Amino acid sequence: MNDQAKIFVSSGKGGDGLVAFRREKYVPHGGPAGGDGGKGADVILRVNPKINTLIAFTRQIHFKGNPGVRGGTSTKTGKSARDVIIEVPAGTIVRDAETGEILADLVRPEDSVIVAKGGRGGRGNARFATSNAQAPRYAEKGEPGEERWITLELRLIADVGIVGVPNAGKSTLLSVISNARPKIADYPFTTLEPQLGVVLYDSRDLVVADIPGLLEGAHSGVGLGHSFLRHVTRTRVLVHLLDGAAEDPLADFNQINVELSLYDDKLGKRPQIVVFSKMDLPEAQEHWPAVRKALRARGIEPMAISAATRQDVNQLIQRMFTVIDELPVEPDIIETMPLYELSEEELPFEIEHVSAGTYRVIGKRIERAAKMTYWDYEEAVLRFQRTLDILGITSALREAGVQEGDSVFIGDHELEWSD
Repeated sequence: MNDQAKIFVSSGKGGDGLVAFRREKYVPHGGPAGGDGGKGADVILRVNPKINTLIAFTRQIHFKGNPGVRGGTSTKTGKSARDVIIEVPAGTIVRDAETGEILADLVRPEDSVIVAKGGRGGRGNARFATSNAQAPRYAEKGEPGEERWITLELRLIADVGIVGVPNAGKSTLLSVISNARPKIADYPFTTLEPQLGVVLYDSRDLVVADIPGLLEGAHSGVGLGHSFLRHVTRTRVLVHLLDGAAEDPLADFNQINVELSLYDDKLGKRPQIVVFSKMDLPEAQEHWPAVRKALRARGIEPMAISAATRQDVNQLIQRMFTVIDELPVEPDIIETMPLYELSEEELPFEIEHVSAGTYRVIGKRIERAAKMTYWDYEEAVLRFQRTLDILGITSALREAGVQEGDSVFIGDHELEWSD
């Protein structure tokens, strides 16, 4: 089933800032004129309502944004890179592949979320001029981009989901009440992927999903259980179709409800329209009185239909609309969640004593600052040292026992410690 995918996203690095000075006739001592670098490309997921599956991600799983352009002379800012737009179907849940955290729930057309934020451009030396340092000879490198693996999980968005055991007649019912044309045959698991159909009634419409048949143990992934149950979570109402020709329709009814509740407790409480099917068959007609009596004893008022002869199908359609109308208004879905904001978790750092005379500083913020430093410029190195002081890293290294001449690694950079 094309309802899950794993992709790698990498945003663009920011363009480097430039060290430059004005060189104009009759201006022998021109001031700093290095421009800022352009912003790197974001990687963005965006809903395209014309896409229905995640099959495109079987062909491409790596998506990389371009870097921003380096700053120019005369304080010109480099051009920002064009964002990378990845189109996904409505109903896509985005997770961090490593942590499983939900990053976004993309439901409506044009919903979007930034999954890898492009690095900001480094500042040119014109930005560092002050009254005390009128000709700074350093700039910033562009901020590194971000990269991560993410998983995409598609959950069909439907008003009504038809559930039941394999071969209960779900596909036949969907084809009769809607414009869907699912594959239909008289054996279990004809439907291996959920099917959607639109039901029209009195100038109104409902989206109905035929959820493939569930087996005992589906909640724990038996068969294709997880894949099927995933789609049920989007539906607002369930049509629970009982196979009237089965040996024990009530046992099937209990089994499906148990599987729904074990997968998600909310599913077990979802409004259900219980429908006894295949009333055109003698065995179904024989079972119906006992099944109706048992369900009524539980406070459930079932319906009996025949999709093959369309017996009472219109009454079922009317009831579907009635139940939907009686539901409370749903709260707005959180469509996006903020990503990559500077959180408290990014501020701390750790000092690791690797070996005698060797230390490593670990922390997102300081590692990012190291990558943005022009190590060829002495003024830039001094500025980085001030950053170490401000963040408390200098004092922490001294407490850890760092000595003159020791090696201190920050990210990919090795520094020789000097007081």
